[in-house]
Amino acid sequence: MGSHTPPSRHVVLVVEDEPLLLMMATDLVEEAGFEAVEARSADQAVEILQDRKDIRIVFTDIDMPGSMNGMRLAAMVRDRWPPIEIIIVSGHVKLGKDDMPARSVFYSKPYDAAKIAAQLHRMVSHL
Repeated sequence: MGSHTPPSRHVVLVVEDEPLLLMMATDLVEEAGFEAVEARSADQAVEILQDRKDIRIVFTDIDMPGSMNGMRLAAMVRDRWPPIEIIIVSGHVKLGKDDMPARSVFYSKPYDAAKIAAQLHRMVSHL
């Protein structure tokens, strides 16, 4: 299937441990015209990022099980994969600009799907 995918489809890594929320976020990303890759933890997300060179955006929840949460994941992405854009979401934590890595944005849950879709498109407009 990979070779038939048009090159204009940007890949978004969706990191969310709640199955229903992961499904909803994946649907949102795909309906916005992007290819979604799913990870159920930050640890799994790092493995995917190490294997795939085509991911352009990481869309992560903060609260997750495993060795790191979404904030540590975002910091690692900024450090190890600087070109990747980052969207951080949480239903429990409120973040200010100073709390996040450079070139990342934060949305509270429940988030507005249209705003997330518009943010995804803004992020890839300069790629």
